[in-house]
Amino acid sequence: MPFLTKNAPEQIDMKIMTSALNLFVENGYHNVTVHDIQKRSGVSIGAIYHHFGSKEGVATKLFNHIINELEQLISTITETIESPSEQCKEIIKKLFEYTESKPNIIAFVFHAKHTEFLSGDYLVYNSSPFIKMREVIAKGIECGEFLETDKMAASSCIYGGAIRMIQLRLDGIIEKPITEYYDTIINAAWSGLKAETPAEVS
Repeated sequence: MPFLTKNAPEQIDMKIMTSALNLFVENGYHNVTVHDIQKRSGVSIGAIYHHFGSKEGVATKLFNHIINELEQLISTITETIESPSEQCKEIIKKLFEYTESKPNIIAFVFHAKHTEFLSGDYLVYNSSPFIKMREVIAKGIECGEFLETDKMAASSCIYGGAIRMIQLRLDGIIEKPITEYYDTIINAAWSGLKAETPAEVS
């Protein structure tokens, strides 16, 4: 199911999106037909067209659904953890965990060529969850947990290495579970941006 944090009964539209998700990741968007989705999902062609209108419609609604899942995940983290730096750590931790437990969902966000089914000027990193992730960095700078620096550069330093590790894991270049690299990635990201506390200042 294309859910990160819950197990819900699969309605027909979710059945279709789950099948499409797996096919798109396994074979690539252009190599999947509506008939492939129909065979994998076990629903009728008419049901696919009724709910989504086309293969592009399936992909677009699937993408929007997963983006919404990510946004909810990040909102939960920011609502339950006060410190921006700890929020960043939890976001990276969760992305690493879901790379292992829900790899196709993560792959569809970080690996798919979204311009194949979304408008050509769309950039996934300008979608709501990634905006929220950058806002966490901005708050960390404002409250002094991170060094005063360019917010986009700081976001790249904090999240960029983690996202690249996710991509390498999804490509099979990294063979061990990516969660084993969490501490290394956090320490590397924090070494250049973490603001010194008074106790750390000599």
